[in-house]
Amino acid sequence: MEDIRFLSLIDGHAHVLSVAEAMGFPKLMDAINAVQVGLACQSDLCVPNNNPAGLVLKARYPERFYFLAGLDHSAHLYGLKETASLSYQARWLSEIGADGIKILASKPTERKRLGVPLDGFYFSGFFKTCETLRIPLLWHVADPEEFWDPKKLPQWAREKNWGYDSSFLPKESLYAEAENVLRTYPGLRVIFPHLYFLSADLDRAEKFLTEFPNANFDLAPGVELYYNLSRTKEKAQEFFCRFSDRILFGTDIGSGLSIKEARARAGIIYRFLSGSETFRVPEEVDFLLGSPEDGIIHGLALPEEVLNAILQDNFHRIFGKSPRRLNIEFAIEECQRIAGVETEIKSCPIEETEGMQAATQIEKN
Repeated sequence: MEDIRFLSLIDGHAHVLSVAEAMGFPKLMDAINAVQVGLACQSDLCVPNNNPAGLVLKARYPERFYFLAGLDHSAHLYGLKETASLSYQARWLSEIGADGIKILASKPTERKRLGVPLDGFYFSGFFKTCETLRIPLLWHVADPEEFWDPKKLPQWAREKNWGYDSSFLPKESLYAEAENVLRTYPGLRVIFPHLYFLSADLDRAEKFLTEFPNANFDLAPGVELYYNLSRTKEKAQEFFCRFSDRILFGTDIGSGLSIKEARARAGIIYRFLSGSETFRVPEEVDFLLGSPEDGIIHGLALPEEVLNAILQDNFHRIFGKSPRRLNIEFAIEECQRIAGVETEIKSCPIEETEGMQAATQIEKN
């Protein structure tokens, strides 16, 4: 992938995983010519969320990084009474300067861990608040269908424990919850990553986008997305052109990747959209995308106006051409609050927490 020259683009779906890795993250984005970035923060098993690292980058690079905040489920998971409701969190995060909110609670593992329906009482006030305040959501729903089939489960997914037996909700149940929410709160502005895991059923994807005019898809891999679309290249070309204003570029690059891995991951998506050649996953790609022998990818060679819409314009339509202004005082306060939650969850000194490290860095900016 070293020979690829990326056009200027916006990576609308990337992850900074820790405060320690935050300062090296811009170099990964430089390597793929991402002039702006949507930082998708999310809930985590060990700390309430990855927000401290995202806030560090938004504070340091206010024109480049959009902060898509993760929610804090500590009250529900750990009984920490001081953690606010999700509705209050949405309002507070907006006051801090969050550009959107990332929801991982419809991924099968997270849905099982939380044990609450997305179309139920626990989330109802949250979705109403996001609809009212027009807070964009990056909402992961389901996973590839082969994750529910032990015979088709890829080895890399098996290593991540992403194989789902009867103790996990079926894929269709996860879709039903999400679509009930969209019908109840039709003003929600939502991006569903990974093409909503409908890359093998473009007819259904078309019906979904037609029914829900405020819904959008992003192209962050799972690589199965590109294998599926390559099997129906002409239909995929038609789909991308018809819905060119509803599809966003995203890589799912994490701050733990090397520059070579980041370029390889982004390069797959970029070559698929812009080129006409047939290719395989490169050997230097990170293990989450499998091996080069897994399948063939056919480039769509999309028209320039379609490519520009996917690479930049659609993100700006939803999030604005510049990130929202960060309230530094509130950001520090939130990082300090998260530090307190971390000490309760992990029983560690407060100065060792992600939250306190982030608060200290933000104060120095």
